[in-house]
Amino acid sequence: MSALRILVIGSGGREHALAWKLSQSPKVDRIFVCPGNGGTALESKTTNVNLSASDFPALVDFALKNEVSLVLPGPEQPLVDGIETFFRKVGIPVFGPSALAARMEGSKAFSKAFMDRHQIPTAKFKVFQSSEVDQAIEYVRTCGFKVVLKASGLAAGKGVLLPETVDEAIAGLKEIMVDNVFGAAGQEVVVEELLTGPEVSVLAFSDGYTVTPLPAAQDHKRIGEGDTGPNTGGMGAYAPAPVATPDIMARITKEVLQPTIAGMRKEGYPFVGMLFTGLMITENGPKVLEYNVRFGDPETEALVLLLDPETDLASILLACAEHRLDSVDVKTRQGYGVSVVLASQGYPGSYAKGKEITIGQMPQDVVAFHAGTSAVDGKVVTSGGRVLVVSAYAPTLQGALDAAYAGVANIEFEGKVFRRDIAHRALKAKPTTGLTYAQAGVSVDAGNALVEAIKPFVRATRRPGADAEIGGFGGVFDLKATGYKDPVLVSGTDGVGTKLRVAMDVGLHDFVGIDLVAMSVNDLLVQGAEPLYFLDYFACSKLDVATAARVVKGIADGCVQAGCALIGGETAEMPSMYHGDDYDLAGFAVGAVERDLILPQPTIAPGDVLLGLPSSGLHSNGFSLVRKVVALSGLSYADPCPWDASLTLGRALLEPTRVYIKSVLPAAQAGLLKGMSHITGGGFVENIPRVLPKGMGCFIDASTWELPPVFRFLMQHGGVEPLEMARTFNNGLGMVLVVAPDMASRAIEALQSAGEKNVYKIGEVTAQSGVEMRNLSAWSS
Repeated sequence: MSALRILVIGSGGREHALAWKLSQSPKVDRIFVCPGNGGTALESKTTNVNLSASDFPALVDFALKNEVSLVLPGPEQPLVDGIETFFRKVGIPVFGPSALAARMEGSKAFSKAFMDRHQIPTAKFKVFQSSEVDQAIEYVRTCGFKVVLKASGLAAGKGVLLPETVDEAIAGLKEIMVDNVFGAAGQEVVVEELLTGPEVSVLAFSDGYTVTPLPAAQDHKRIGEGDTGPNTGGMGAYAPAPVATPDIMARITKEVLQPTIAGMRKEGYPFVGMLFTGLMITENGPKVLEYNVRFGDPETEALVLLLDPETDLASILLACAEHRLDSVDVKTRQGYGVSVVLASQGYPGSYAKGKEITIGQMPQDVVAFHAGTSAVDGKVVTSGGRVLVVSAYAPTLQGALDAAYAGVANIEFEGKVFRRDIAHRALKAKPTTGLTYAQAGVSVDAGNALVEAIKPFVRATRRPGADAEIGGFGGVFDLKATGYKDPVLVSGTDGVGTKLRVAMDVGLHDFVGIDLVAMSVNDLLVQGAEPLYFLDYFACSKLDVATAARVVKGIADGCVQAGCALIGGETAEMPSMYHGDDYDLAGFAVGAVERDLILPQPTIAPGDVLLGLPSSGLHSNGFSLVRKVVALSGLSYADPCPWDASLTLGRALLEPTRVYIKSVLPAAQAGLLKGMSHITGGGFVENIPRVLPKGMGCFIDASTWELPPVFRFLMQHGGVEPLEMARTFNNGLGMVLVVAPDMASRAIEALQSAGEKNVYKIGEVTAQSGVEMRNLSAWSS
């Protein structure tokens, strides 16, 4: 690798800290800092450049003339304004995101919508335009929780209001949306739920594919001790924050960082640079407060001291820009990094400038990074609100704090202001005596929220014998209320199989609950039984209330179709048992039939007629083969469906299983049917013999009904032979009925009266065992 020349954009303590660390790299020849400050020019290999950080054409011209090989923007504004594009066009890599990716910081409304799309944990929220002040006021009055008000655009880290009351929230909305206290940044306002818990900042390198976090830091925004006074750009930080335990960091990486990087890449704006995520560690785990798209300040000043002395920051930055982060090691050392900001008196309000600064000898492992300083006539003077950042490293947090404050004592300037309680939260924290269930990854609150969310769906399934109220230890059903005289109970249990995988891949969870009910109650029906009640089992790694509620609503819809009550269920949250957002389902149904009407009847005989009832599609079987065929076809689930362009392929495949109860049960209770076969996995070949007496079989004439297009698609793209289709899928008939020849007309009439539009005579019972499939060539024509 040729010697690197790096252009750093910015003038604060962050830029000085980066230049300081980069200057230690043997691969770096020169560092240019634009515009820099009174301290950056003092570093070896480093020169200040007197150009505007917002004049991108001038910066590109300078970079080309000085053979710059990497650009490192410090603040967010150049990134949001698209500096990466200017340098990319001339072939100079930038450690920093494109303007599209920088919207994650440039627009809080955009980033919150992104988190919502990708199920990244964050606070409840709603976005309002500045013209919608009345709607925003109504929302804070009725939302039912304390709120945070955020100007959506860039506001120098100060566009956040934390009202204590509804009246304060309304006043805050008027300040942002009417009085324009944050200027253009307040054109959109995010109103979100106030989260509680300790905050952490996680800075992570990314090349658009790999993401590598540094130790979590905690900063101190308020100007005064005890977190009092107005917000600032930050008065100090320390890392690692003890609250970010290894388990918490693992969850942040898995639930936030990796989904963020993957989501941005999939949406067409991969993130390259430093993803700086602010998080709240709530009782239910980490939740994102905001994204930033650059190194944090003052977090960076503490974190550079935690980088292993052998870690080459320049190599890491270049590897990210060249999309090969996995080729370098990012090593940190054990111990603590601390940064303490020295500010001008009056900051964050108005303050004087030009005060001479005297810097004495710094203790070992302590560095004074310049922020708001300038060199004037051979002297260093104050020129900003945050003047210097004193950073220290030590094996212990207290040792690092003592060293940093010793360094602070050796710096003098008129009006010096600093906080004396950096890391107070960590120092005051009491050792944890025991884990909570939430820390183990199980949210009791989420489970309770789900129960409340689904109660209206469950109540819709009420029927004689059950009030469909849930929340107790067991479901109760009054069999006497059904009016049966000599009932026999019939039970069945089933799942949805790998159709669930398709539902999860498509992100459509509304129909699998219907599938779950249908698979069980249709099995009761073939015994002649009326479904009475249903129970479900929902298992996942981390309970997403919205997804689970959609699934249970589908279960309730299926129960309504079947006429049975949903009287209970189990939701099992089992961290590490399932991957990511995956879940699994099982259902259990109980029905009743009068003893003399139990099916199949022993009178089934050769010559009996087989009637076929149409399916709605694939139902819930054969999806392992379906998924392979889709892969071979070259289509994705998001593509238009080849046989119905009004649907996506995924939506068409997920058409829910038919529930046959209401159209078939009356004929069964009238004694018109001898037997039934639910055509599930195994198709005709495996399922029909289950209802026939030993030694008997049947023939099926495949030309008696039209093979639906979904099955033709599978045959065509999978090369599946017709006989294989017959022993795998329902092929358009989800239920086969056995009737006596002299009762066939009456049975068909009863079925059609109950809602079956099409009833097909598809074959007969024979004296020879097995299933003979006739005229299969009709499926290939």
